[in-house]
Amino acid sequence: MERIKEALERARGQRDEAGPASARPGAKSTPRSHDKAPVEQKIVYTQTRTLEPDLDWLRRHRVIAGPADPVANHYSVLRTHVLQRMRANNWRALAVTSPNEGAGKTLTAINLAISMAREANHTVLLVDLDLKRPSIHRYLWQEKLPGISDHILEDTPLPELLVNPGIERLVVLPGHKALTHSSEMLSSPKMVNLVEDLKNRYPSRLVIFDMPPMLACDDVLAFSPYFDAALLVVAEGDTQKGDLKKSLELLGKTELLGTVLNKSAESTSGYGYY
Repeated sequence: MERIKEALERARGQRDEAGPASARPGAKSTPRSHDKAPVEQKIVYTQTRTLEPDLDWLRRHRVIAGPADPVANHYSVLRTHVLQRMRANNWRALAVTSPNEGAGKTLTAINLAISMAREANHTVLLVDLDLKRPSIHRYLWQEKLPGISDHILEDTPLPELLVNPGIERLVVLPGHKALTHSSEMLSSPKMVNLVEDLKNRYPSRLVIFDMPPMLACDDVLAFSPYFDAALLVVAEGDTQKGDLKKSLELLGKTELLGTVLNKSAESTSGYGYY
């Protein structure tokens, strides 16, 4: 119970800089330096579809619509903590999840990806792997786009599915159709090959996977060999300590990068690392 108390307390109030964590034995990503020269300032997408953002739509769905967006600063601080840990450990693939539905993990994944893409020394790929209930598209676009389910079920070529949402250095792979047998799909050879390609095609790419809630299904556990660390999103007043405890137990030896507190009664966003 002490770990649960510590997680909630730090998520609620800690604002200190996150120090480097020790790389665990057998880390899944090949060590690379994230401090290389910045990638090109202007990226021209030749195969990836580009959709210009509807700023009003983004604001209505609480997505960062620009640097002046009031919530942008909170995610910039979170981004700094996340990138410090990822660089220190040579991590390149981050899973965002929560104990239960309604904690705001998808919005957190989207806004974190947008904030991370604003740094010029890497690109970011945001992947909707909440296969039972894909929802990234609802926050970013008014239309439903083809996505990863079309690649798995119908062999649609990946370049036809990737979308640049009008934000430089950010590419999104939507989910599209809901998949019933999601955990089996996530561990299938076809999905494994796809994910390895997504992670390793570009050395400057960081990947964020929007995963299902921990207690809703076993998808996060089935997919855990293919990401380096997890970011756990909890909702103040909604997430029960028992559910948080069970989620931490299920994560087991999976690297926990930190905890994000959503729906805080305070005016600022809270997050903590433990």
